[in-house]
Amino acid sequence: MTHDAASPQLRALAQMRDTDWHVYSEAVAHTLLGWSEGEPAHRYAALMRESIAHETMKAALGATAEFDATAFLPQVKAPTLVLHRRQLSWLSADIARGLASRIPDARLALLEGESGAIFLGDTGAVLRTVGEFLGEGEEFTLEAEAPAVGALRTILFSDVEGSTALTQRLGDVKAREVLRAYERIVREALRSHGGSEVKALGDGFMASFPSATRALECAIAVQRAIAAHNEQQPDAALRVRIGLNAGEPIAEREDLFGMVVNMAARIAAKADGGEILVANVVRELAAGKSFLFSDRGDVVLQGFEDPVRLYEVRWREPA
Repeated sequence: MTHDAASPQLRALAQMRDTDWHVYSEAVAHTLLGWSEGEPAHRYAALMRESIAHETMKAALGATAEFDATAFLPQVKAPTLVLHRRQLSWLSADIARGLASRIPDARLALLEGESGAIFLGDTGAVLRTVGEFLGEGEEFTLEAEAPAVGALRTILFSDVEGSTALTQRLGDVKAREVLRAYERIVREALRSHGGSEVKALGDGFMASFPSATRALECAIAVQRAIAAHNEQQPDAALRVRIGLNAGEPIAEREDLFGMVVNMAARIAAKADGGEILVANVVRELAAGKSFLFSDRGDVVLQGFEDPVRLYEVRWREPA
């Protein structure tokens, strides 16, 4: 972390390095572990004083103060989980978001709590999140089901509206970071709702679901996650359009084909950024599941002679 990214608390600690070693170690321990963690913080401070000399500590911190590995993050190949507690006073969640967005396919988990130590506070949430990431907590992730021949599937297409303009405005590197965040959001939603990623299409995705309900829940989760991203990074806001259709696609070589797929893609193309549009068949399959739909009327889709009845899914939570 560079000085520019450091919080006021960390800057204040840096100014205390040359003062009393006991006072400095106690301040560091309480800042990192949480000011409410009395005894654990005292023990951590004592461990610091026993493990390293004051002068050695100052030299080490001075040497690493300007370290910045940001440029190397896109080269990380290992599956990565970034854990962050929302109420940390000395490290903003934006730092964690930026870190996760720069590592390919990294997963970001924002947990509740104010301690920087994973062994303090709600350790259960930490263990569940890590277990899910390692694949040991199958109950947290729905299994994607392979489509059987002639099986009814709900097809989802997503696409970033104005991605070319986004790149022109932000530049190649920043735009790629933003699009990587979008890719992570979509893939996490697919895993959580039992969707199968059929293929990535530039700045879009094609996915398949055994259930219209799961597909709709996934689409809503994506839009809400994108909205949260936009609130945190208004200068790098994304507008994602999503379209869904249901039917019996042709499965061949881990891909899906047929009119149901083509129509789903055309429906997505009719949506504006931030919208979820679905064919009437999807609305009927999800009847009674508490989704809110707004009738968009009969729409002529490119390549189809007969108009198709479309509905917009109301995904925004009430104010």
